[in-house]
Amino acid sequence: MPQKRPTYVELGYSDDFGLTGLTEQLCSPDRPAPERAVDIPAALAVAAGMADGSDGEEAAELEEDARRLLGGPLSEGDLHTVWLAVVGRIFDPANHGMDVRTWLRAVSDIATNRLRQNKRSYAPPPVQPVRDEDLCREIVDEIRALAAELTAAAGLSGLVPALEQVAGRTDADLGFRLFLRALKANSVQVSKERYDTFLRLGERLGYPAAVVRDGLSVDWPPIDTARRDTDWDFGFSRLAGTAHQDWRAETARRQIHHVADADEPWHTPGTMAALLLEDALRLLHSPLSDDTITTLWVAASDAALRVDGRDWLRLVADVCGERLREVAPIYTPAVPPARTELADTVLREVQETASAVADKSVSPRWQPLPATEVMTALEQLVTQVDPDLGFRLFLHVLRVLSVPLTREQYERYEAIGERFGYGKYHVDEVEQLVQWAT
Repeated sequence: MPQKRPTYVELGYSDDFGLTGLTEQLCSPDRPAPERAVDIPAALAVAAGMADGSDGEEAAELEEDARRLLGGPLSEGDLHTVWLAVVGRIFDPANHGMDVRTWLRAVSDIATNRLRQNKRSYAPPPVQPVRDEDLCREIVDEIRALAAELTAAAGLSGLVPALEQVAGRTDADLGFRLFLRALKANSVQVSKERYDTFLRLGERLGYPAAVVRDGLSVDWPPIDTARRDTDWDFGFSRLAGTAHQDWRAETARRQIHHVADADEPWHTPGTMAALLLEDALRLLHSPLSDDTITTLWVAASDAALRVDGRDWLRLVADVCGERLREVAPIYTPAVPPARTELADTVLREVQETASAVADKSVSPRWQPLPATEVMTALEQLVTQVDPDLGFRLFLHVLRVLSVPLTREQYERYEAIGERFGYGKYHVDEVEQLVQWAT
């Protein structure tokens, strides 16, 4: 990002924006063919609609991108080549008697006029290209690494040198986004390793992850639930942690989907659903009674939705199955053996807490659930089913019951979390309970 300028995430963007956001809209497969931009007026209408969104905020990025390209060293021929690549040849201004420079000026004018609705005296500021040498070089290297595949897919000679000019001599930010858009529009598949590199570059440029991820064809590795590749909670404990008092039985499926669909940008699609499904199946087929499973859910979710435990698990499994059939149809759910080597360690922590919460209840003002029943259920989960899941639900119960912790307890929890392979912020969620010595 240009120095002293907020990142795109800080500016509130969650999807692609500016000129690359416009090209996405012009060639989106979600737009029915009759509504796609097939002539200049239709294309300009799409640009105007985009500039008018978010109270005109999008117009600033659209104007900036168009002026960056217009002020760069690319010839009309190179601009035309890049444009055709990033829209997948769906809309070519030359077919309607307009060159690309004139098209870009028209887009810029639309954005400027929109900004003048907010401030009549508005004048376009100087463009702020990103020309960090190291960043430019890294992006150019990525373009060159995929030169053969991109040229073959787009069928446009001179495309790679033109993209290199944008990234290396015009603006690294716009150059990278145009490169990504060309890969997406022409269905060029990239390796997971290269995709991870793209994410890191996007993070340096302040992009929301969707700018890199959405629409990019990635050669994803198989889902591996043994990898806890997230900084936060996951699985059934995450579902419990997201629960709130507004949950209703009629919207339960949608609430589960929010967790099952929430893959991190670096996850193989379906990873979060697979983690949730593994926990659900482990509990569903466990020797625990229905009442014990219900107690665990009510306690960890802070009584957000009181349902029969196994009925709830069946619904969770059904939703996860939907998600996996959609994004990872070859995935075969499995429940690996529990990691029992930490069972005694987790059990000691649960038992130590049990005596401290004997007089507490979950939801004390409405259908109270005695903490003694909750701790007994956790002990059964740890010893009979899975100490990992037991520890994750135990952390949620600590928060629900507002159990004060010592620094030593918290440090022990961190050590347990590290041995289970939790992410760096997972155990941090109970840090607010620590009574730090002054």
